[in-house]
Amino acid sequence: MSVLETLLRRERAVVCTALAVLLVLAWGYLWQGAGMGMTVLDMTSLALFPHTQPEPMPGMAPPVLSWLTIVAMWWVMMVAMMTPSAAPLVLLYGRVVRHATSARQTPAAYASPLLLIGGYLVVWHAFSLAAATLQLVLVEAGLISRMVLWSKSALLSASVLILAGLYQLSPLKRVCLARCRGPVEFLTRNFRPGRYGAFVMGLKHGMWCVGCCWSLMLLLFVGGVMNIVWIVLLALFVLVEKLFPNGETVGKVGAVILIAWGAITLMR
Repeated sequence: MSVLETLLRRERAVVCTALAVLLVLAWGYLWQGAGMGMTVLDMTSLALFPHTQPEPMPGMAPPVLSWLTIVAMWWVMMVAMMTPSAAPLVLLYGRVVRHATSARQTPAAYASPLLLIGGYLVVWHAFSLAAATLQLVLVEAGLISRMVLWSKSALLSASVLILAGLYQLSPLKRVCLARCRGPVEFLTRNFRPGRYGAFVMGLKHGMWCVGCCWSLMLLLFVGGVMNIVWIVLLALFVLVEKLFPNGETVGKVGAVILIAWGAITLMR
C-alpha cells in the first residue's frame, strides 16, 4: 500500500472523528444554554400549546442578549440538528475522491470532505443570521417570550404550524427533499474536483437542505427556540425524512399533523 493510500484511509477516520466531535461540542453547548442566560431545562416545556404556559420564573429579569450571541446560538443549533443528515453525502464524497486519487496516484485532485461540510454549514450560518433577526423582531413585538423564547400568541403558533404543514406538501419541498435524499444523484450531477469544488458542492447541498427544512426550523418559535424537547424531535424528524426508506411518507404524515395542530391551536 502506498503512502498516499495510507493517508487517504486515515482521512476517513479523521472525517468521522471530526464530525463526531463537532456534534458533541454543538449539543454540549446547547445543553449548557448556548449563552441565553438560562439552562436549557429552564427553557423547556412539554406543553402542546406553549402560548398558554406562564413564564417559568415570574419576576425574574430577562437576560440581555446581543444579536451576535443569538446568531451563534442558532448556528450551533443548526450544526447539531443538520450535520447528521448531511453525513452520508460527506462520507460518500470522501469515498469517491479516495478512489479517484488512488487511481491517479497523485494528491493533486484530493480535497478533504471537511471542505464540503464547511460549505454546507456556511449556508446554515446564513439561515442563522435571518433566524436571529426574526427572533429579535418577534420578541420586540411581544409574540414570543423574552425569557423562555416560546410563542405567546395563538395566532403566531397556528400560523407557523399551518405554514410548516402546507410547505411539507408543496412541490418545492418535494424537489428539495429529493436532492437531500439522493447523495449519489447529487454527486453525479454536481461533482467538482479540487478544494474549491468541494466547498461549492457543500454550498449547493446546503441550499437544497435549507429549502427542504426552513419551515420546520421555524417551529422552534412555537415550542421554544431553546426547548430541548422540540430541538431533539425536530432533529429526529429531519433525520428520518431524509435518510429512512419511508421518509417522504413520514414527512406527509407530519404535514397533516401540523395542519391539524395549527387549527386546534386557533381555538385555544
